[in-house]
Amino acid sequence: MNRLFGTDGVRGVANTELTPQLAFNLGKAGAYVLKRNQGRPTVLIGKDTRISGDMLEDAISAGILAMGGNVIKAGVLPTPAIAYLVRHMKADAGIVISASHNSYEYNGIKFFNREGFKLDDDIEDEIEDLILRNIDVNSHISGDKLGRSVKMEQDAAMEYIKFLRKSTDVDFKGLKIVIDCANGASYQVAEKVFTELGAEVIVIANSPDGININDKCGSTHPQSLQKRVLHEKADLGLAFDGDGDRLIGVDEKGRILDGDKMLFIFTKMLKEAGKLNGNKVTVTVMSNLGFHKAVEKIGCKVDITQVGDRYVLESMLKTQCVIGGEQSGHIIFLQYNTTGDGILSAIQLVKSLKQSGKKLSELGDQVETYPQILINARVKNENKKKYINDPEIAVRIKEIEEQMAGEGRVLIRPSGTEPLVRIMLEGKDSDSMGKMGQDLAALISEKMG
Repeated sequence: MNRLFGTDGVRGVANTELTPQLAFNLGKAGAYVLKRNQGRPTVLIGKDTRISGDMLEDAISAGILAMGGNVIKAGVLPTPAIAYLVRHMKADAGIVISASHNSYEYNGIKFFNREGFKLDDDIEDEIEDLILRNIDVNSHISGDKLGRSVKMEQDAAMEYIKFLRKSTDVDFKGLKIVIDCANGASYQVAEKVFTELGAEVIVIANSPDGININDKCGSTHPQSLQKRVLHEKADLGLAFDGDGDRLIGVDEKGRILDGDKMLFIFTKMLKEAGKLNGNKVTVTVMSNLGFHKAVEKIGCKVDITQVGDRYVLESMLKTQCVIGGEQSGHIIFLQYNTTGDGILSAIQLVKSLKQSGKKLSELGDQVETYPQILINARVKNENKKKYINDPEIAVRIKEIEEQMAGEGRVLIRPSGTEPLVRIMLEGKDSDSMGKMGQDLAALISEKMG
């Protein structure tokens, strides 16, 4: 692991890359940085259902306690629950142990500050520097200066459920909903929330065993949910990922609603309610051209960021935009929470459905999705960003754009983790785009490989 913190905390194979020693050091260094401002910081810790969660929870807790911080273990809860509960309980920081949509052998650690936002880059850099330079920050901590593991006075799950229920004044009676919990962190909360809101709920992938998280289920594998929605003749399906911060929808016809389609539905709902600040929505460069056209048609604007929910949130905070997200289903309702929240997004989707009086397929069909072709060009790692200055590559890209005649686009970006340049072509003719994309990838590999 060259750099510890990525765009979403520290992540790696549990007990190989993300070891108990590293987790202990992260707890120690994190508490040290927090302690300068908070005295004896209190840190709230949540986790998903991975088998390695207990090991990493105990290790990072030991690091915090060794630095004189106190720990509250909230147990298995979605990532957005911790972001909310940090604020609600007035804790000094939150930690989530999860690798989101990755398979069970991976795990991750991400920090939230006392306002429920992910840590600023400079604070992450300071924590990382302490660990990489092997600085012993707790040699003077002993006796009554050590921290305690504090019992949770409130039922964490119930507090989060109360918060979720307050996000809608619409009851869901008369709706049949199938929920896919990805055998992950939302497996208890999601069913309870939608049942209490009045829906008839059928739940799948809600029996975690430590190794089946995201296994052929959840937002990255919605095929079982699609089949079950059709079998049950349900009004819709809702799929979360392992840590519960993403949502993918399924309409009554068994068709997928990705983040773009849901973001359009939410944008329109907020605009009609007079709650869409600046009449704008924030998305990444990967959002579909059809989404942009649909948003423009209802008189709204789109702010565009680079890929990553971190960058979506940064832009939203600067512009005071209230809704934003990614095609992957990571959607931020800034008036409710400080991070993407799959269950909250699901509640808003069902609210939109009830208020409209339409079927979910009708709401989703308001966005005409353009085909997207994704191709990787293998290059030398040091050349990942050099393609942009190559004249021959620039000419080829311009030729492709001209061939699309304003009805498509080319997006090229270097991979953040692999020696690859990622190419996306978007337009109406997937066959011709496939050939153009392969030719462009071959040229980039030839020039930069």
